[in-house]
Amino acid sequence: MKVIRDPLWNNIRVEPLTLELIDTPAFQRLRYVRQLGLAFLVYPGASHSRFEHALGAYHLSRQALAILEERGDLKGIDDALRAEVRMAMLLHDIGHYPFSHALEEIGALHHEEVARPLITKGAIGVFLRRQLGNKAPERIMDLIRGESDSPLQGLISGSLDLDKIEYLKRDALMCGVPYGEIDAERLLNSLTIVKSGIGIREKGLSAVESLLFAKYQMYRNVYWHHAVRSATAMYKRLVSDALDAKKLSAEKLAGFTDEGLLLGLEAKGANPMLRRLRERRLFKRVLEIPAAELPADAGEWIADDWRRTMKEENALAKSLGLSPGELLLDFPAKTEMLGLNLPVLHRDGTVERLTKRSSGASINLPKLSEELYQSARWLRVFTARPVALSRKDLLDRL
Repeated sequence: MKVIRDPLWNNIRVEPLTLELIDTPAFQRLRYVRQLGLAFLVYPGASHSRFEHALGAYHLSRQALAILEERGDLKGIDDALRAEVRMAMLLHDIGHYPFSHALEEIGALHHEEVARPLITKGAIGVFLRRQLGNKAPERIMDLIRGESDSPLQGLISGSLDLDKIEYLKRDALMCGVPYGEIDAERLLNSLTIVKSGIGIREKGLSAVESLLFAKYQMYRNVYWHHAVRSATAMYKRLVSDALDAKKLSAEKLAGFTDEGLLLGLEAKGANPMLRRLRERRLFKRVLEIPAAELPADAGEWIADDWRRTMKEENALAKSLGLSPGELLLDFPAKTEMLGLNLPVLHRDGTVERLTKRSSGASINLPKLSEELYQSARWLRVFTARPVALSRKDLLDRL
């Protein structure tokens, strides 16, 4: 075992199998991909990388498996399958684009699918097949995609997966905010395996509540902070325009690091949007509306139809005397952001999905999670120059 020092988890013990994967070029690229994209323009400490997060997630998988083993929950699950869970946690973000999730919002292939050839082919695929079996890379991809029939699937992808625990605590620490405080020890020690997979013991429900509120606070105050979303909208438009102008290749996007992509764009010639990002001269809000105050389904296409969004941005910009690209729409969406679909193991041995009744409290956690999601979402209009835009005019267009 090698020990890696970490500011969040202190000592991360790494097995030889993991060390070889860490040393591959594909994994080393994650050192230069920021975990929170452009959030460092608002929270200067948010310069931590996907590399650190991946190591932390791997660390939590080792802890979770040790707890389940001690409790006797891993009977019938051999060492190779346990190793696949650890490797899935280590490699789950290996396909991330520069500046994190932003490019997926303009229609780029999802990072988990970008990861598929990296994990099933090349040096990593060859290594995994040699060490864990011929079908190991495909089984690891199924775990990452949430498509495995393994009883341990919920550790990798689910309502209470280890990824969420890790990034909430790390992001809060590095941003210097108190919002991501969750009872990770309680959560890990409350995990159990039920017939349908990973569940939570009843005693851990208060810790689940802490996770729910931490996610809400982090999305509202960090991930979807108005200035972070302005920078993200500018970056999306910058890359989209470069792709349309053939200055970038969509197939090569995932191979860039954060700085590598920006330098590549600078090499193609001067760009006002890129210069503004470099100098942190972000577009300003001219209008914002909370999701809860919008008509049903209004503006949802902003999150999933990039071409329509750009067309509407340009039309609205023209009506306000702005040039194309000087007005940006933003309405972030993440349908599973606060989703709760979790089996609860009660003290009497019964198991049921998390509901108001199963939570043993007056709070309906699934319903509350949807209300918090709507509260965290805001429709915003950002512009390069001050303009007057009425709420009615915007809603009419939506």
